[in-house]
Amino acid sequence: MFFGAGSSFFTAIWVIIALMVLFWAGSWLYRYVMTRRYKKFGGELTGAEFEETMRKAQIIDLRESNQFDSNHILGARNIPLALLSQKMSGLRKDLPVYLYDATGSMSLRAVRMFSKDGFEKIYWLKDGFAEWSGKTKKN
Repeated sequence: MFFGAGSSFFTAIWVIIALMVLFWAGSWLYRYVMTRRYKKFGGELTGAEFEETMRKAQIIDLRESNQFDSNHILGARNIPLALLSQKMSGLRKDLPVYLYDATGSMSLRAVRMFSKDGFEKIYWLKDGFAEWSGKTKKN
């Protein structure tokens, strides 16, 4: 009944579902491994931890300028990930760096760049700005 003339349709559906599950699992595994790997530099912070300890840190928003202009964490500086390697020299290495982006995925790439440049205290916002509930500045 299900495996007649239209069975290739059902096979294609199952292949698509399997690929989606594999992609999700791979993304999750990558994030898990990288989070553990970069924990020695600082680590992932919840929104409450981030807000509580960000007072004496350099807060970097890795999103594009238009996203930053519409809404950002109060006190943050906008350095899009694409420009990070060029503008990193303007940051102090003796102060902690707090990173965030829209969902938390770009922060791990930025942590790698900061660690290669000699920064030792690097923290990032778990799940990014999408989960932020603290003070923001809207333009």
